Amino acid sequence: MTTAVGPTSAGDVPRGPRHWPMRAGVALLTAAARLPWPLQRALGRGLGALAFALAPSRRHAARVNLRLCFPELDDGARERLLRATFRDFGIGLFEFARAWWGDVAPMRRDVVIEGLEHLRELQAQGRGVLMVSGHFMTLEICGRLLCDHVPLAGMYRRYRDPVMEWAVKRGRLRYAAAMFTNEDIRPAMRHLKQGGFLWYAPDQDMRGKDTVFAPFFGVPAATITATHQFARLSGCAVVPFFHRREGDRYVLRIAPPLEDFPSTDATVDSARVNGAIEAMVREAPSQYLWIHRRFKRRPAGEAPPY
Repeated sequence: MTTAVGPTSAGDVPRGPRHWPMRAGVALLTAAARLPWPLQRALGRGLGALAFALAPSRRHAARVNLRLCFPELDDGARERLLRATFRDFGIGLFEFARAWWGDVAPMRRDVVIEGLEHLRELQAQGRGVLMVSGHFMTLEICGRLLCDHVPLAGMYRRYRDPVMEWAVKRGRLRYAAAMFTNEDIRPAMRHLKQGGFLWYAPDQDMRGKDTVFAPFFGVPAATITATHQFARLSGCAVVPFFHRREGDRYVLRIAPPLEDFPSTDATVDSARVNGAIEAMVREAPSQYLWIHRRFKRRPAGEAPPY
């Protein structure tokens, strides 16, 4: 494995009076990240219930998403899943904070990792690996746990506030080999070409990106073609990365690399990636970020469902 070629430093913390409120907020979040894990889980469940009550637009988006993706469930079952989603959302906020700024020793005590041999084999070949996952509330804590075993870099969307950007990037670089923004395409590509591992989640509707409509739970979803392009241009393997919380333990599963990927058709490849993420969601549906308006852009002639 080559040395990471991406950004490996968060730089200096932004200073000046206009940044003081956010710096105070980050200090509070950092303190919350160091609370005992059982207390964090209890607080997280309460925070999720509060978000359910006080965020009607996000509650509506999640309810619509669940109706579109799980038509086989009756209204009562979907409502129970909706409430479980907000509960896991609240717990997940503490998981994010603990991954960035806290201690993950309690999580390391009971971790199951399946399929690590796939990464070992690709590592021995010197081949770059694009690890594809979805926006689950466990993504950050499980990414950190996987970093105990392989040097994993990540891609992320830059935070608008410079203090939050600095704090999160600094936290992630405690365990990630490098961090690339979604604008750092060339450095990320170079990282893959040099045999690096890169984690990436292509399951959100990102305006301004190259997209196609590909099925997600049978519903056409605007899907970025970057997975196809990364594989085509770098020759990397594309490996689905499953992760979920089961009670007090975390289960990480690395699937075999997608065969015959990429093809010559970006739409076909994007549908395969969506299918892999759908399979992940079905394993832990309440832990997925349903509050995102996944289907906000529609094919011509279709009205937005939100």
